[in-house]
Amino acid sequence: MESGIKTKSPYLVPAAIMAAGFFIALAVIYTNSGKNGKLSENQNLEAKPPSKEAPAADSQEAKDFLAAKENDFILGNPAAPVAIVEFSDFQCPFCGRFFANTLNQLKKTYIKDGKVKFIYRDFAFLGKESIDAAAAARCAGEQGRFWEYHDYLFNHQSGENNDAFSPVNLKKFGGEIGLKEADFNACFDSKKYEEAIKNDAVQAKNLLKVDGTPTSFVNGQEIVGAQPFSQFEILIQEALK
Repeated sequence: MESGIKTKSPYLVPAAIMAAGFFIALAVIYTNSGKNGKLSENQNLEAKPPSKEAPAADSQEAKDFLAAKENDFILGNPAAPVAIVEFSDFQCPFCGRFFANTLNQLKKTYIKDGKVKFIYRDFAFLGKESIDAAAAARCAGEQGRFWEYHDYLFNHQSGENNDAFSPVNLKKFGGEIGLKEADFNACFDSKKYEEAIKNDAVQAKNLLKVDGTPTSFVNGQEIVGAQPFSQFEILIQEALK
C-alpha cells in the first residue's frame, strides 16, 4: 500500500523540541565516528551474526510501532508471514549498499514469492537533504510510485548535503520517472510530510533505540548495518519454521 502519512504517537511531547535535540545529537555521533563526517567501513559491517538471542522489540509499544499499517510503504504481499522493517536515510551510503545488494537478493528469494513483506520507514537524520528526499518519496507515493522514486534516489546518491538531493533535483527526478509534475511539485512545496518524517525518527529512537542507518527488524529481531543477505536469511528461516 502506498501513502505517506504516519500516525502521530501520543507519547511525543513536545515533538519539535525532541526532534531538534535528537538530530543534533545524531549529527555529532555521525560526524565523530569517521573522517569527514562519514562512518568508517567497519562500524556498520561488523555486527555479530543474528541469532535467537539478537536484540528484539519486546515492549508492546515497540511491537505496535513496527506493525504494518495501512499507510505504510510495503513491498511484497502485505499478508506475508515475515515482516522486515528497515529504518533508512536516502543519503546514507550504507543504506545505498543495503539497497543494491541485500534488498535485491531479498526481493528475488523471499519477497517475490510472498514469504516476506518489506516495509520502508524513514530515519532521516543526516540533514535537510535527507528530510527533503524522504518528503519527495512520500509525495511520489501519493501517485502510487513510492518504490520507483525510492530506487531512483538510491541509484543517484552522490555524497551528503552537497545538493545532490536539492529541491530542484528532487523535482527533476519526479519528472524523470514520469510523475504528474504539477501535483508532485505542489506536494513537495507544501512540506506536508516534514513533521511526520521527524516524528518517525523520534519514535524509532525512543521506542526501538535506533541510532543509525540502516537498522532493520525481521519479525522484531534487530539487524544493525548494511549486513549481507545471509544474515537476514538466518532470521527469516527461523521465522518461517
